Amino acid sequence: MNEQKKTYYIDVGTGGISQSETSSTYSFKIQANDEEITELRELFDQNYSTEWKNFFRAHVPYVQYHYDRENDAYDNTIQQVYGMIHKLGDDQAKQHIESMNIMPTIE
Repeated sequence: MNEQKKTYYIDVGTGGISQSETSSTYSFKIQANDEEITELRELFDQNYSTEWKNFFRAHVPYVQYHYDRENDAYDNTIQQVYGMIHKLGDDQAKQHIESMNIMPTIE
């Protein structure tokens, strides 16, 4: 069953997902069904949780960034967020994400 897609406006910085273009600032415009929006919301929630863990970890100065699993989890999740936005986004969103060079390269 293929649900109808709706337009959403995404702010990656705040994890905001809105159907109103004027309700807040947004970074990307996407077309998504309810299931895809639920998945994106879960990724944002996961990232929010990891950010708090990183905040507390930052007060333990002897763990370097590249040895920290929480940072790896954050990096992986943010890559998944941008991957979904790239898949569902309009041409402008796709071009912007491609210009950021954050998508994993497929060899």
